[in-house]
Amino acid sequence: MSELKWYVVRAVAGQEKKAKSYLETEIMRQKLDALVPQILIPTEKVYEVRNGKKKVREKTMYAGYIIVQADITNGEVFHTIKSTPGVIGFLSTSEGANKVPVPLRLSEVQRMLGQVDEANQAEEKMESPFVVGETIKVTDGAFAGFSGTIEQVFDDRKKLSVVVKIFGRNTPMELSYVQVEKELI
Repeated sequence: MSELKWYVVRAVAGQEKKAKSYLETEIMRQKLDALVPQILIPTEKVYEVRNGKKKVREKTMYAGYIIVQADITNGEVFHTIKSTPGVIGFLSTSEGANKVPVPLRLSEVQRMLGQVDEANQAEEKMESPFVVGETIKVTDGAFAGFSGTIEQVFDDRKKLSVVVKIFGRNTPMELSYVQVEKELI
């Protein structure tokens, strides 16, 4: 068996996940999983605020590309990857009809995989930006502009239990991280 190398496979833009799914299914069906151990779509987590709520979604880093670790010296593997629905072909040198797929350098692969790993670790290790007893200002919702004190922090739900003084009375409420900001004293 020859050495496994990483290759870039071109896919229909916007349909990378579907092409990856087809590719995995076909490789399992033909029992070629020893020759194609990994198929990846490099993604990154993107935070966006919609309707006052912070949402996390995965964004494809390289639209229209899938990274495949494979031994393409086996003609069956090469043909299976190229003939999968949604796959356009390998990223290759342009030598007319004899297009030769170019493997990625190890440093390129490590950089891409490192970025994906760092993004996942950053998500896991992200600590709460708020502390119990801290004074905050409400920036969104019915009580925008009011100041309050944090009573409890719910990291798992990204919410805070806050006591806000309204008309001389302390009023408890639950707010999300995106509805408040730290008050500078």
